[in-house]
Amino acid sequence: MRFFQAVAAFALCSTLAIAADNPPLRGVYVGDMEKSVNPCVDFFDYANGAWRAQNPIPPEQVRWSRRWQSGETNKDVLHGILEESVKEAQNAKPGSTDQLVGDYYGACMDEKAIEQRGLEPVQPELDAIQGMHSRRDLQRVITRLNQEALFVPFNFGSSPDRHDPTHVIADVEAGGLGLPDRDFYFKDDEKSKETRQKYLEHVANVFRLAGWNQQTAEAGAQTVMKMETALAGASLTNVELRDPKATDHKVTVAEVEKLTPDFAWREYFSDMKLDPSVPFNAGEPKFLAEFNKQLATAPLQDWKTYLTWHVLSNASPFLSSAFVNEDFNFNQKYLNGAQEMKPRWKRCAESEDALLGEALGKKYVEKVFPPESKVRVQEMVKNILAALHDDIEHLAWMSPETKQKALLKLSTFNPKIGYPDKWKDYSSVKVTRTDYMGDVIAASEFAVRDDLNQIGKPVDRGRWGMTPPTSNAYYNPLLNEIVFPAGILVPPLFDVKADDAVNYGSIGPIIGHEISHGFDDQGSQYDSIGKLENWWTPADYKAFQQRAKCVVDQFNSYTIAGGMHENGKLVLGESIGDLGGLRLGYLALEKSLEGKPRPVSADGFTPEQEYFIAWGQARGDEIRPETQRQMTLTDPHPIGKYRVIGPMSNMSEFAKAFSCKAGDPMVRPANEKCEIW
Repeated sequence: MRFFQAVAAFALCSTLAIAADNPPLRGVYVGDMEKSVNPCVDFFDYANGAWRAQNPIPPEQVRWSRRWQSGETNKDVLHGILEESVKEAQNAKPGSTDQLVGDYYGACMDEKAIEQRGLEPVQPELDAIQGMHSRRDLQRVITRLNQEALFVPFNFGSSPDRHDPTHVIADVEAGGLGLPDRDFYFKDDEKSKETRQKYLEHVANVFRLAGWNQQTAEAGAQTVMKMETALAGASLTNVELRDPKATDHKVTVAEVEKLTPDFAWREYFSDMKLDPSVPFNAGEPKFLAEFNKQLATAPLQDWKTYLTWHVLSNASPFLSSAFVNEDFNFNQKYLNGAQEMKPRWKRCAESEDALLGEALGKKYVEKVFPPESKVRVQEMVKNILAALHDDIEHLAWMSPETKQKALLKLSTFNPKIGYPDKWKDYSSVKVTRTDYMGDVIAASEFAVRDDLNQIGKPVDRGRWGMTPPTSNAYYNPLLNEIVFPAGILVPPLFDVKADDAVNYGSIGPIIGHEISHGFDDQGSQYDSIGKLENWWTPADYKAFQQRAKCVVDQFNSYTIAGGMHENGKLVLGESIGDLGGLRLGYLALEKSLEGKPRPVSADGFTPEQEYFIAWGQARGDEIRPETQRQMTLTDPHPIGKYRVIGPMSNMSEFAKAFSCKAGDPMVRPANEKCEIW
């Protein structure tokens, strides 16, 4: 975990396209298609095989497609904004958007100053750790690091109350690991063993960069591994975490202090400027018990080593080149397969978006998201919501009683498009041109304070969980909201000048995907106001689970590079989202064509064919084997190929569009077809 908390990994990337005046409507990218491939055999290769063959993954990337390429071009837009802001900041008022955006970027780009300072930017944190003499000192250091968004050994923040989602409560969850997932500490295959050895070497390398001798560094790495393995063993698996009930443990501070008697939660709340009487969710009691065991039994020196490692690890991307390179070599090159580091300006843009995203987002929206784009997307969202309404009404497997509750939930969906109605005020953040790591810490402290200030208050439904330049989207079950930042609403996923079939086939399934999350294996457990409560009849929920098992079994059968299988239970929610989203986008397109002459594209495709080709191109990712492995172990999203052929092979509408027949690879047998919505 970094000093800042960023949303979603493996985001959907996009870019701004500059078109000539009044161009013809854009269709699918015909040149991307490999027409020698039978679409009924492998639609993924048919839709985008030529593009992938002609565009190998660049050395600094871990996956590549037209969509990911456009995401990098999108950062060129941010680059232009930031370069201009550097000049504007010189005469800007302190605390203004121009000053904050320009000076943060200027400090990040000043490599000479960063090199000269070396480890100095985090020396206060390191000194505080080494100055610990008691368990009380240990708690104070943990609190200090948490205030800077370095959440070790647990994650702490705000969350809507799952039983009263109109109010915000405190929430503590498992954390404190340096490897991507708890299973990395326990899997017994050769690659996992190698990864743990590489991790030990990486930890020791960082300690040596901080001035430790070889023997002390290697011993320190073993201490880190021992403590992290103990914490990992008490943490839920990523599949177990898919059940919201597994992390639903509402307690008082007094009750959690009984669980962790060696940690003074009242004092922690006070130091975090919180009222100890606020409601509190203890997400993983078993983890907290292990945390307390480590507090009571691990030598204070072990804690010093563990915390020192996490300070150094989380600060490494913002320090001198030796730390940056070591961090890249393990986290990006070894774990994910990247061959080269991204250029400095691009890493600075990503850092600024993560920490000052709504300040940067103001400028971004002005350049890339005209009002007509927002209107068009709003219309599409409305149509896709209407498609699900009609679909639910006609479901044969759901009873009228459950349908009524499902339609009530659908009616309370809150779509957010483009950017917040009210921008976040960063004027209190002290950003200077001369101290990049100091700027990172200052912005991180603001993010923590901004989050914790919500605890004990009514939910602010105007807040966003992503920044406007973010090329992604999300559904929040506790707020029953679907959110589409401006960063995803640009070509190739959305183009105001594209024809309906292409837009419905590109961004339409993504809109439908987020809507479907309200009814996936997790979202289905929240009601119309976001309360964790069963609204299904027992028979209907059993029928839903049987249909979901079909999706699990389908994705369990898919393999990735190296022979590993997708984890059907881990990717269930996203796969339900894709299955529902692709169907809903299709239904909305068909609805939009009613009463109109049937269009035929300039390239001779029917609207239905364009729809499916557009989706095949929207998900046309070539992914490095290392990243595929990472995704299979940790990511709830399947790899791109299976997000294309998986849902399509279940749809009779796809088979009809391309005249596929029973027995074709892209047509699942009737007794194996998965259908939910």
